[in-house]
Amino acid sequence: MRLGIGLTGGAALAALLWSSAGAQTLAPAAEAETAQATALPEASEEIAPPQGPPTITEAITGGKLIFEARARYENVDQTGIARHGEAFTLRTRIGWETGDFHGWRGLLEIDDVRQLHGEHYNVAAPGVTGGSVNGKTLFPIINDPDVTEVNRAQLTWAPTGWANFTLGRQRIVVEDQRFIGNVGWRQDEQTFDAVRTDLSYGKFRAFYAYITHVNRVLGEARDWDSDSHIATLTYTHSAPVQLQGFVYALDFDNAKPSSGLTYGGKFAGKTWLGQFQLAYNATFAHQKDYRHNTAPYSLGYWGGDVAATYDIYSAKVSYEVLEGDGVRGFITPLATTHAFQGWADAFAGVSGNKTFVDGIKDLNLQVTLRPRRRWSYLFNLEFLARYHDFNAERTGVSIGHEWDVQAQAQITNQLSFALKFADFERVKSVPLGSAAPPASRTKIWLTLEYKL
Repeated sequence: MRLGIGLTGGAALAALLWSSAGAQTLAPAAEAETAQATALPEASEEIAPPQGPPTITEAITGGKLIFEARARYENVDQTGIARHGEAFTLRTRIGWETGDFHGWRGLLEIDDVRQLHGEHYNVAAPGVTGGSVNGKTLFPIINDPDVTEVNRAQLTWAPTGWANFTLGRQRIVVEDQRFIGNVGWRQDEQTFDAVRTDLSYGKFRAFYAYITHVNRVLGEARDWDSDSHIATLTYTHSAPVQLQGFVYALDFDNAKPSSGLTYGGKFAGKTWLGQFQLAYNATFAHQKDYRHNTAPYSLGYWGGDVAATYDIYSAKVSYEVLEGDGVRGFITPLATTHAFQGWADAFAGVSGNKTFVDGIKDLNLQVTLRPRRRWSYLFNLEFLARYHDFNAERTGVSIGHEWDVQAQAQITNQLSFALKFADFERVKSVPLGSAAPPASRTKIWLTLEYKL
């Protein structure tokens, strides 16, 4: 469902500026009172009847407002494209979530994305048929088009503590978003028209969703019609031992190359080793053609990581392998792919998948620092640096490397900022018979975000 009107960005900018003032109100000191025995009511006093459950009107009016505004500047310099891409955009989000009414809750949320300073970038997704959406082919891609839409419109029913059902347009995020996510990094969030079930029993959790439509990040022209099923079953023995099996059967009528059947398993956990907290996971998956949407193929994925945290310091080593057969590579069409294989998104291809026909081996190291220092208008600081080394899975040749760096902090409890940098450098040449890697590119982002 798309709306024909745009939301006003002025209110959003005003909220961003107002919140930085960080006005504080001091609560008056309470006066001490002498404790007195509670007197029994006299016979003539009227006792208020017990309050009944809320009416549907009270549930609606007793809900909570959703309001967010995110301003972002993005700059892209890509080899082979003469002009720099430059985007200054504002996303405004407003909505309402009702209170509880006999286990039912409703939510309606509208997003508006506007360019604030020209359109010096190409919106091109390679979605249904590929090609540019806005015709700006002389610029690098920055996929934040102008759009006004219903982002979420859902009903949730929780009849018991172990069952939850959601119907409508909704956000679906599975684990670390490696296979299913909301692509929250882009201004136009990815949401799903779906029926979802979440169940829990003891140490088991089950999740299933049937998806009829994928509202992708490029507006209505690049949305997908879907007849897809996604499911996970998770067993948590203890904090150090968690096992999960998953199946993602994806069928897209107007994006057939992104259809496929993926199934696999995951082992994850957390534990302490002296003063170090360790977190780890290992995942494997197999992918094949599904419902004759593509030519037959069979590809694998495996990956793992180990992270250690000591005080304000963290380090993480990750290794991922996405197979390729020289014609196509392993794909994750519904994932938040920006979080994987580098923030420069150099390997983004058809339908926004991060893939490579010769496959990808990605060895990366990340370090994070979270200083304790706090100021009145600057706190929760975090500094992160990550290095990626990329090799082709099929041929084993080096195809490039990337540096990613980020600094972020809170200005107030509602207002935050982030400065982010990514630089992908491809190798100068590859041996005959190997696929050419994507072009080198450098990206910079500055984000200011307000959340009520």
